[in-house]
Amino acid sequence: MSDRPPRRFTAHETDRERALEGMPLASFRARAIAFWVDFMLAGVAFIAVVIPLGSLAGRLGWLKHDVKLEFDFHHWYALPFLVAYFGLLAYWTDGRTPGKRLAGIRVVSLKHARLTLWQSLERALGYGASFLEFGFGFAQYFLEPNRRTVHDRIAETIVVQEQGKGRPQAPGRAAA
Repeated sequence: MSDRPPRRFTAHETDRERALEGMPLASFRARAIAFWVDFMLAGVAFIAVVIPLGSLAGRLGWLKHDVKLEFDFHHWYALPFLVAYFGLLAYWTDGRTPGKRLAGIRVVSLKHARLTLWQSLERALGYGASFLEFGFGFAQYFLEPNRRTVHDRIAETIVVQEQGKGRPQAPGRAAA
């Protein structure tokens, strides 16, 4: 890790953004680690939940074909599962998915005190936009002053370092 201090969020528009002024932004490394941990957990969840449910539905005759469920991008059902996994998990944990919690970061709304369901789903869908053009949406982290990627801008969010071990507390959050 670098000894340089982290970039800090600079507000531009709303009262909520002004309340977040000065929050330390998450590093690209922490964000990448969090994403891949969450992606691997999504694969485990898919294997643990969707495959047994698909097999059960086939045995009960609810599916007309012999279904072979696989967690990859060649099958349509993997993408809605990923959007649901990333979107609902971010909403239920208020931006602290298991990967982000492990990396000591969290997603924060620029418009509301808490992530909304719509923002969480938009952000999850926005991952697809960030992957377009060989991942240029992720690379925009290095070009945008507040370190926002395409999916952050779509959902009006930022990713900040979480409180603890010298990390400041997010505004509006009670100390645990």
